[in-house]
Amino acid sequence: MENLKLFIQLTRLDKPIGYMLLFWPCLWGLTIAYNFEDSLNKYFFYLFLFFMGSVLMRSAGCIVNDIVDRNFDKKVERTKNRPIASGKISVFLASLYALILCILAFIVLINFNSLTILLAILSMPLAFTYPLMKRFTYWPQLFLGITFNYGLILAWISIHESIGLAPILFYFGAIFWTLGYDTIYGYQDIKDDEIIGVKSTSIKFKENPKRVLYLFYFMTFFISCRLRIFNEI
Repeated sequence: MENLKLFIQLTRLDKPIGYMLLFWPCLWGLTIAYNFEDSLNKYFFYLFLFFMGSVLMRSAGCIVNDIVDRNFDKKVERTKNRPIASGKISVFLASLYALILCILAFIVLINFNSLTILLAILSMPLAFTYPLMKRFTYWPQLFLGITFNYGLILAWISIHESIGLAPILFYFGAIFWTLGYDTIYGYQDIKDDEIIGVKSTSIKFKENPKRVLYLFYFMTFFISCRLRIFNEI
């Protein structure tokens, strides 16, 4: 029971907002792509697959993030008790968990067409190098947005087997949406992050938080309006 509890803490399965933020763009992409005059069986089956993929990849991503950041996490009040940072789970065991989760995610992935499979695999380096970005740039939230919303593109391609302007517009709008919410999230760690030397948009714009958040969400709204106009043409 204790091992299960630690696994849940490690993968953040007790905090569903994480995998839902990964799943929602998949839902959006699938919904705008799907022809609802057809049977809904395929729609709900793909919805289930994208949900499972989101849970599995979010869980694996949390483990990789904690492995990479374990020395930083020890110095941050909010993260010092995480299983790897506190030494309750070894790096080897955590890596094994991540590998198993990725294998399960691949089993989910192979239910889609070949282009979706290829593009999903090509996105893996970005997904697993995201935790390193805070060491080199004040824009790790941008890389998170690119990664977290990629499912929108995959969902569209899973139906059409090609890309179009609508999902690209929607994708860019979702990136600004992620920039907004993750910048807000990052404000809770500003003091610790500045001490240990990691970067974020929260630190970069700490003097004018409202102004930059208004900008991010205005861009989300503006691009969404462009998408609506595009769909009406």
